[in-house]
Amino acid sequence: MNIESQIEAILFYKNEPLEIKKLSQLLNTNEAEIKEALQNLSKSLEGRGICLIQTPDEVSLATAPLAKDLIDQITKDEMSKEIGKAGLETLSIILYNGPVTRREIDYIRGVNSTFILRNLCIRGLVERELDQKDQRIFRYKGSLSLLAHLGIKTIEELPEFELLKNKVEGSKAVAEENVE
Repeated sequence: MNIESQIEAILFYKNEPLEIKKLSQLLNTNEAEIKEALQNLSKSLEGRGICLIQTPDEVSLATAPLAKDLIDQITKDEMSKEIGKAGLETLSIILYNGPVTRREIDYIRGVNSTFILRNLCIRGLVERELDQKDQRIFRYKGSLSLLAHLGIKTIEELPEFELLKNKVEGSKAVAEENVE
């Protein structure tokens, strides 16, 4: 597999901007070779549904500008649908446990929540922030728009918030003791 294909695979897998320096480390090559491969990859993606976006230090895959109208229509269609039971369940987990990682949400729900989290983020109901302890992980929390939509000013105004929050904290403590 050539270096352009390797870069494309890594960027697709990561699904977020990557530093050129990190790509150089991952592929065990120098930054100049990475930059040349990025130029070649960018040319090979011309006229396709995805493109390479780049700053001097970072690079990422994105939908091509020519696909804007199509993506806008799909987004509009997704936004007009109801959130559904899975979305409500995920929102509840985030509100009562948050900020919470995707892995924690998946564990509580018992299924992969990536698609649901994406939809909730697109709708502006959920925000993600970097974990202070581990900068590779995102934590999800309810947005101000969600609180406004629910008609509350603070998360503590949720029904039975204190009771459920205390139960969650107690469960986490028991789980941590069992791990040690």
